[in-house]
Amino acid sequence: MNKNQGQLVRGITLTTAIALVSGSVIGSGIFISPSLMAGYIQSPGIIMLLFIIGGLFTLFGALSYGELAAAMPRAGGQYVFLREAFSPLIGFIYGWSLFLVIQTGTIAAVAIAFAKYLGVLIPSISEKAILLSVPVGNGAFTLNAAQVVGAVSILILTIINCNGIKLGSLVQNVFTFLKILAIVILVAAAFVLSKGSTANFQPLTTPVIPETIKLGLFAALAVAMSKALFAYEAWHTVTFTAEEIENPKKNLPLALLWGTLIITAVYTAATAAYFYLIPVKDAALVADNRIAAAAAKIVFGEGGLIFIALAIMISTFGCNNGLIFSGARVYYAMARDGLFFKSLGKLCHVHNTPNNALVWQGIMAALLTLSGTYSSLLTYTTFASVLFNILTVVGLFILRRKMPELERPYKVWGYPVVPALFIIIGSAFLFFVVQGDPVNSLVGLGIVLLGLPLYFIFGKGMKKEDGAETDEAYQASV
Repeated sequence: MNKNQGQLVRGITLTTAIALVSGSVIGSGIFISPSLMAGYIQSPGIIMLLFIIGGLFTLFGALSYGELAAAMPRAGGQYVFLREAFSPLIGFIYGWSLFLVIQTGTIAAVAIAFAKYLGVLIPSISEKAILLSVPVGNGAFTLNAAQVVGAVSILILTIINCNGIKLGSLVQNVFTFLKILAIVILVAAAFVLSKGSTANFQPLTTPVIPETIKLGLFAALAVAMSKALFAYEAWHTVTFTAEEIENPKKNLPLALLWGTLIITAVYTAATAAYFYLIPVKDAALVADNRIAAAAAKIVFGEGGLIFIALAIMISTFGCNNGLIFSGARVYYAMARDGLFFKSLGKLCHVHNTPNNALVWQGIMAALLTLSGTYSSLLTYTTFASVLFNILTVVGLFILRRKMPELERPYKVWGYPVVPALFIIIGSAFLFFVVQGDPVNSLVGLGIVLLGLPLYFIFGKGMKKEDGAETDEAYQASV
């Protein structure tokens, strides 16, 4: 009998934790988002600046989360932070939003991106390849080949992660290394081997909004920023796996810091390489927004395009491995607290993995893959995620007052300025993105608010003892 049966196992090393941060983040955004952003702001310097601001914003958040994660290294991460800082209600609404749109929506968007790059090798796999069209009102519900392939990729990764932490960690480490290697090769070749031009960076910093976009400057910048922030999305999901990380009080803050720095450096370099090769107006018109594929074709020709397409497929596949691996731990933690379906709080007796949570997450992500477009998923997923990230950092201030005796092995650098800047920048982003894309932003907000009545259904219908393991049991186990 497995001595750890019924418990999560601490098998995630610092290397794997860093790979979870960088590997879960670097997936699809940097290969597609710059093209989407060029559709709103056609100034290369500003687009690169948005990625740098996104990196700083993420770094401020990572430093703040580092304190929370080191003080409360429990499965569920951000859900636990919100529960302790505010109330079980806020924690539940976050977990519900994660299940319905934030984590599953990100998984769905990355899966669609995986399918888009598979379309480089197999042209019939495209969002334009309609497999089914059903009239609905004045429009139609359509199902395309990219959506179906994306859903299948989610199924495969869910099965992998149901088979133990060692297999999931191996996939994460290998795929993270390969994706960073692919980007390094592309960036180096763009500046050394190609005939790109610095003239493509003009206008460098003058804001230029395309005539087709009827938005004010700040609204256009905010919507473009939502695409950049989506590229950084999931940096905090390593906290979901806290109970499985070796020496989490030390390794969690380190993983958040180094993972974020790696991501920012990679994104800035890649964006510069794209615009060195492709004028910004042309970047906005790249087929299926596959700007990395277009850049690779310029540098290496058809053969290089195939190589880079394969490498980017590995990247998106590895990204979703990390998202699927980590996200299920939140639903497991909620069920353990009696705030989600009881079955999701149980572990597989063979692998000590939350397989029920993994399966239901996979089903929800697959449904989103079959129902939404990539750009829409980016906006309402990012809106909901940033909203809760802001609340979590507000919770840092609350917990300093509410739990002054709590052991804090790491305290955020630059407190209170760093977390305050995170809150200010995030709030400004939310204000302007609502103006720029009100429909998808309000969809994200509506899904968040839907959690209010559901909390009372779960809260009244389930008792804490119904969970597979209470928080007190966790405390006794560590």
